[in-house]
Amino acid sequence: MNKQDLISKIKKLDGVTQDERAYLINMVNTKKKYGLVWEDKPEDVEEQLRDNLPVLKEVKEKAIINGEDNPNHILIEGDNLHALTALTFTHEGKVDVIYIDPPYNTGNKDFKYNDTFVDKEDSYRHSKWLSFMDKRLRIAKRLLSETGVIFMSIDDNENAQLKLLCDEIFYEKNLISDVIWQSRKSVSNDTFVSLNHNYTLIYAKDISYLDKNNFRLPTSVEKFDNSDNDPRGAWVADPFDAPNLRPNLTYAIINPNNGKEFWPPKGRCWRTGEDEYLKFLADNRIVFGKKGETKPQLKRFLDFAVDKGATSISIWSDIETTTNGTQQLEDILGSKLFTNPKPLGLLDRILKLSTNNNKTANVLDFFAGSGTTLHATMSLNAEDGGNRQCILVTNNENNICEEVTYERNKRVIEGYTNTKNVAVAGLENNNFRYFKSDYVSRTKSLKNKKELTRLATELLCIKENCYAQSTSLSGTKQSQIAIFEDAKTQMVVIYDDLFIEDSIEIIKKLKENQKTDNHIKVYVFSNGQYPYTEDFEEVAHFVELCALPDAIYKAYQNVLPKTKRDIVPTLEDDETTDENLFNQSNS
Repeated sequence: MNKQDLISKIKKLDGVTQDERAYLINMVNTKKKYGLVWEDKPEDVEEQLRDNLPVLKEVKEKAIINGEDNPNHILIEGDNLHALTALTFTHEGKVDVIYIDPPYNTGNKDFKYNDTFVDKEDSYRHSKWLSFMDKRLRIAKRLLSETGVIFMSIDDNENAQLKLLCDEIFYEKNLISDVIWQSRKSVSNDTFVSLNHNYTLIYAKDISYLDKNNFRLPTSVEKFDNSDNDPRGAWVADPFDAPNLRPNLTYAIINPNNGKEFWPPKGRCWRTGEDEYLKFLADNRIVFGKKGETKPQLKRFLDFAVDKGATSISIWSDIETTTNGTQQLEDILGSKLFTNPKPLGLLDRILKLSTNNNKTANVLDFFAGSGTTLHATMSLNAEDGGNRQCILVTNNENNICEEVTYERNKRVIEGYTNTKNVAVAGLENNNFRYFKSDYVSRTKSLKNKKELTRLATELLCIKENCYAQSTSLSGTKQSQIAIFEDAKTQMVVIYDDLFIEDSIEIIKKLKENQKTDNHIKVYVFSNGQYPYTEDFEEVAHFVELCALPDAIYKAYQNVLPKTKRDIVPTLEDDETTDENLFNQSNS
């Protein structure tokens, strides 16, 4: 049965009201054979976007600046749906790693929907959480680069639902793993089974672009030694047998030290043919245990192992727990201001796994909480000389953004004295900027377009990663043209198209002093899509033009809700409740 034919017939039905017709069409459009079905609950912060466009305003007095060569990290205070929408203009397709630790929806005052805690008795508890996550994850996917990866911490309350939701958004084929992290060591004796783990779902944006060799942990060198003084350096002995049964790889190997005969273990074979084995033996690549009396093993040298990296396993029981995270945060802030912060060890594992071969990665955490993700990013940069940049997003409920997220990372950069009265040196090679979300009317009047262009200045700085504003202009020009430049980037923002002619001379002077061959970015106000290309003909060969606010409208158009919400009628006895969350009908 063709869906469109059926919808056409419904539209022609007699004797039904418009609401009944809309209900029937919605049933045809949303019916699934397999997957999640939930009642989409309106969210206040999404409703705000029906009338307003988000922008970001910098709180300049909170900026920590330590030199333009250092990475620029960003903290955004505001609802993450608004911040993610704004980031579609600055970072669509540019984020390499996303880590999130969303509310687990335990029913114990950990998840608010429309300013109200969702408790266990709420019949739409799971639906509200899924509505909340669905909007944000769909935007997050747009932000990911071609080889981008997202990590999501979750527990049993929503793990099954999140897995199905992500299979729908990111596609099941892009699932990398559902890692189990041992989040606590102590045993809880007041329950049937002590819950000692969380999950970390890992999805690629497109796994076909992801190289397995770039998704590796640094090699641990502790097990490598050189007991036989091999001139090729330290080594570790790996098993010489391999999975599967292959006749050409199944043969007897004689231990030359004691004459014992060895065959592959049951159900396995040797990893090479006999001729290749004999070459390894002659090259001193085969050992027979520490005393030379057991089955064959193959030497793997440290330099090769370091280049290749180590494959992660799916159970992480060898890293820090939530208890460590609490101690680390208290050590910095001096008191317990946040419940169950993630430990540095968890984020260190995630960042090393995903950015070990990309030391300039863009990292995003839009449930920033205590700010562990930025702390871990700065620590890893200090460890391996990287230049990764991190964006944090959190609301300021109970002053968490100012007093925890910001204050923690401010102290990490500037240095602090810990709870043992020991001075801890700061990670000074970092810049840190604080932004708040703001709004402009979505109505496309000339007044609103001009206001959006002016308020977009901070968005442009974030987009171009260029924040140093020139003070060389004066008078009227100063209010209508802005210049930003550093060693790598030059940017001109023209807030009024009447000042295009004045900007030409400014652009020429910038070109004369330019230290690179990069095009000068020129953002010019235009009431339409045209960036006045002909007016810039004299400098066209070394500028890149962009019309504002049209570029912002275009970036937002795929993520903003419709200006009017679609109201779908429901029947009282046919509403989707959380009891029917998993629809697996074969009809």
